[in-house]
Amino acid sequence: MLAQQDAFYMARAIQLAKRGRYTTDPNPRVGCVLVRNGVVIGEGWHVKAGLGHAEVEALKNAQEAQGATAYVTNCLCDFGAL
Repeated sequence: MLAQQDAFYMARAIQLAKRGRYTTDPNPRVGCVLVRNGVVIGEGWHVKAGLGHAEVEALKNAQEAQGATAYVTNCLCDFGAL
């Protein structure tokens, strides 16, 4: 079921966001998972305030994300980069 898959990938994005627990202040903790055809092709999280946002890191990790779905724990911070 699609909703179960969405919940699974969103849970992974939340896990990734937690990695920035002590380092992102004053920015929010954000995780991002890129999925295409049921396969995770990229992941990222906001590592530290002043560094790349989760979406940008996931895109770098994926290299080619056309046609992928982004599961992000916060609103898209770098929509222009997508």
